[in-house]
Amino acid sequence: QVQLVESGGGLVQPGGSLRLSCAASGRIFSINNRAWYRQAPGKERELVASITRGGSTTYADSVKGRFIISRDNAKNTASLQMNSLKPEDTAVYYCYAGGARTRSSVRDYWGRGTQVTVSS
Repeated sequence: QVQLVESGGGLVQPGGSLRLSCAASGRIFSINNRAWYRQAPGKERELVASITRGGSTTYADSVKGRFIISRDNAKNTASLQMNSLKPEDTAVYYCYAGGARTRSSVRDYWGRGTQVTVSS
């Protein structure tokens, strides 16, 4: 079984920075895609950024130039560096691992989420 644990959320002032981290635990052989999603109150969950095993990245238009996604395949970790934060970035951020291969299965996993609040 694979578990994803996020860390790094919190309260930050507009213009500030936060770094989210996601650690995948379990007997994992590989993970295809890592991503971060977010869900603000009253809104649907949306993709923020994703990165393939080979390092190709995609970003939501709203975060391009401000957020950077990265991963460490050897450690099964993924991170999201968030800069120039805006109040509209306030949301619960979820870590995602797509195509996680273990001895018994290949499936997707979600973390429980970490709150990011951008406010003065």
